[in-house]
Amino acid sequence: MSPGTPDWRSSLSFSERLQSILRIQIAQTHRDNKSSTDSQIRAKAVENGIYKTATSRDLYEILIGNHIRNLESIPVVGGALEEADLSDHVDQILSGGVTIGDYINAQHYKDGQTAIIYKAKSTKHCPSRDNIWKGGFVALKVTHPSTMTPPHDSKREARLLKAAASKQVVPLLDAFDAKGGQFVLVFPFLAIDLDELLCRGAIPEVRGKAIMKDVLSGLVHVHGIGMIHRDIKPSNILLKHPNGPAWLGDFGIAWSRDDPASESFDRKILDVGTTCYRPPELMFGNERYGASLDMWALGCVAAQVFDLGQRTLFDSGDLGSDLALIKSIFETLGTPNLDLWPEARGFPDWGKMAFKEYESRPWSAILPKASVESRDFVSKLVCYESKTRLIAADALDHQLLKC
Repeated sequence: MSPGTPDWRSSLSFSERLQSILRIQIAQTHRDNKSSTDSQIRAKAVENGIYKTATSRDLYEILIGNHIRNLESIPVVGGALEEADLSDHVDQILSGGVTIGDYINAQHYKDGQTAIIYKAKSTKHCPSRDNIWKGGFVALKVTHPSTMTPPHDSKREARLLKAAASKQVVPLLDAFDAKGGQFVLVFPFLAIDLDELLCRGAIPEVRGKAIMKDVLSGLVHVHGIGMIHRDIKPSNILLKHPNGPAWLGDFGIAWSRDDPASESFDRKILDVGTTCYRPPELMFGNERYGASLDMWALGCVAAQVFDLGQRTLFDSGDLGSDLALIKSIFETLGTPNLDLWPEARGFPDWGKMAFKEYESRPWSAILPKASVESRDFVSKLVCYESKTRLIAADALDHQLLKC
């Protein structure tokens, strides 16, 4: 559909409109010091007015952006906030912006599904770990806990990040309540993620191995203390430089056996993970999944790192549907039966639908540009039976990563 057609509104999802409302609400709250309820009502009214009067999606986004900039008094700039080594360029911070807690001149950086990310200059010393952060810029993840629905929980995220503190997990520098019912998590500002690297072109195998080692080191620790990340994907693997090192970030939907806000072990939420990185057991109703969920997702990431680049191993379609994802998995790995996938017998939704029988494809055809060791690594993570997937410690010990 063309952005300028009369039906442009049908292309704008509810979550996208909610994101616009949250951005307006944050800007209003920081400018006017109004209550969260007042700011939310006003933000909804502003967004709805723009939604009704805009004649195209492009105009809608322009008007939303202009309104927020007027509230924040932020000058329009190009890519000045995208530099990779931010700790060496602290003086490049722009003037203007909003105040969030002790952080002044915070600049809007990007929108997440349930949070708005701001970039700000640090106002105080925070402990450093392995030179990931020596002072300088921080990322402020501004959330509204009252608007979140499970599995999203920013308060739990802060608790789990503190418990998961380790060398390859992005450190939580601070967390605090802010006006308007906001809860803010403070991280080192890392402007590069693996998704961006994949978009730039092929990643040399030696660099890909280093990234896998870093992420697996983080997962060994996370899984060892009874946590499941539940959203492993390229954009949640963060880097300070294109050459690494890499850190595991975004614990917004993570699960922990020890946290009271997490679901019970046998009643876990199924709506976790991101589209094509979701393992098949989720689509068949297995609420008793474990850390092997992360290992399947990491295998999908590894397939991109060692061969596919921007293209994902599986395709969930334009709408990200479970049926499209199941079809893509079956077309690639073959349609499973209970001999191949015995644990599926206990899944609530197994057997409810008949699927076309597809033959499995050899990994040499799936990942033709990858080395033999890389294919073996991926194949031992991306397999139906969750118990046969390598655990993080064994994956870290795989022959691929020993050199």
